[in-house]
Amino acid sequence: MLKDQLLDDQKAAMKGGDKPRLATIRLIMAAIKQQEVDTRKDLSDDDVLSILTRMVKQRRDSIDQYSKAGRNDLADQESAEIAIIEHYLPAQLSPEEVAGIIEEVIAATGAAGPKDMGKVMGQLKSKLQGRADMGAASALVRQKLAG
Repeated sequence: MLKDQLLDDQKAAMKGGDKPRLATIRLIMAAIKQQEVDTRKDLSDDDVLSILTRMVKQRRDSIDQYSKAGRNDLADQESAEIAIIEHYLPAQLSPEEVAGIIEEVIAATGAAGPKDMGKVMGQLKSKLQGRADMGAASALVRQKLAG
């Protein structure tokens, strides 16, 4: 399980003195623990992937804000955290692979227009979770259903 791998990596980072990796893994574990407390259940790997995806998105937003404010030191720190978090995410799909999956889901659901967007996105989420930027996928679905 992903949580077990995170715990093992946390121990290895402690023993190896890798402070940036240790700090980032602790942030991940805290987010997982918070979600478990809030929902009162153990999280599955899919739930953990959802948390990791959300953490990457938050850091990308922060990088954008820090860059606009001229705080490149903080932007670099966020970039380093993204690299560590992405290590636990599945390999990212190429834009062509994402477009292909979107085409398959649109065909499978029989979506014909913008009103079917929710139906398509519901199925896409499970196929693309942690493997693609859902915001970009949503924009592509909207474009394909409008055309």
